[in-house]
Parts: sequence; structure tokens; C-alpha cells
Amino acid sequence: MDDTMVINSPLGNIRLIARDGYLLSVQFTDEGEDPGSNAPLLLEVKSQLGAYFCGSLKMFDIPVGLGGTDFQRQVWLEVNKVPYGKTVSYHKVASSLNNPGAVRAVGAANGSNPLLLVIPCHRVISRTGELTGYAGGLWRKLKLLQMEARDQPGRQYHLGF
Repeated sequence: MDDTMVINSPLGNIRLIARDGYLLSVQFTDEGEDPGSNAPLLLEVKSQLGAYFCGSLKMFDIPVGLGGTDFQRQVWLEVNKVPYGKTVSYHKVASSLNNPGAVRAVGAANGSNPLLLVIPCHRVISRTGELTGYAGGLWRKLKLLQMEARDQPGRQYHLGF
């Protein structure tokens, strides 16, 4: 049985899903805030997300359960290496996986990341620096990158349209 909770964040409500002590999903939602489960893991995730949005947490420390295909998991693990406040291109991720021709497949895998924020897929941008694709909406991707860059003078992000 899944433990669920919908929490409020500066970028809208977020639905958390966990099972057997592993976080399975972090997704933005239009659902109303719902404390749901009082599972210790979800309370810890809520606490870490709060610290992240305040700028005091740079890396999550949460046990996660990754589904997906082998390729998707490889992409998500590579994306998880991107440091707070930094970005990487889809091409760079594909090259890191020794598959430089798989840029679109990397984009598709990144787009199906079930653990938004925790696996920082918002830090993956186009090779030209344009912000493309984000399951939480491009406006959220922009806000997340701006939030993470707030301590880096001169670093600015803009939507490409």
C-alpha cells in the first residue's frame, strides 16, 4: 500500500508517494494540500523539500525506488550528479552515457523522471542554453534554476520564447 501526501510549495502543490520506505514519486499537482499519511519518510521528504526551497539544502538524502527501463535509470542517475546551481545539456548527458546520438532519448527519459526536484531534471537544458521540456512546466523549470542561481551573480536564465 502506498503512502501519499500533498504538500504546498512556493511553486504549487506537490504529491509525494512512497512505498516500503522508498520514495517513488514527487510530482507537481493541482490537487489541494492533503497531509495524508504521517509516514516518517514522507515527513522527512516534506522537511527536505522545505529546506531546499529555502536554499539551505543542496542535495537530497532520501531512499528512492526507481522504476523505469535500464536506460531511463541510467539517465536519471547521471542527471542526479548535476550539482545544485549548475546545468548540463541533454547532449552532455548522452555523451556521459557513451551514447552521444541518444540526445532525444535522454530528453524523453528526463521527461519521464518520477522524482522531480529530488532527481534534478530541471538542471538539464539544451546545448544552446535554451530551457526546453519539464514535466512540471517550463515556468517552474525557470523558477527553480533562478532560485538555485540566486547566489551566483550574473547567472540568469530566461525562457527561449
